[in-house]
Amino acid sequence: MIDIYSILGWIGMLLILIAYLLISLKKINSSSYYYQTLNLFGAVGIVISTLLTKSWPAMTLNIIWAIIAIFSIIKVTTSKNKK
Repeated sequence: MIDIYSILGWIGMLLILIAYLLISLKKINSSSYYYQTLNLFGAVGIVISTLLTKSWPAMTLNIIWAIIAIFSIIKVTTSKNKK
């Protein structure tokens, strides 16, 4: 049986892969709000999933990934407000 932690982990993984695919195909820009939001929610999903498995390296990576996404979202939104 699949639990909620696994589902969130799979969703998180898909969001990060979608973000990577879109950036690789040049469909979105790396500084776009959309790209950073996909990364943020993807990382959060994986962090929640790793709580159950106690996979500390994966959790640490995705916490840092989420922090970078948060700073990037702040940068994108504040630069839009200045224009």
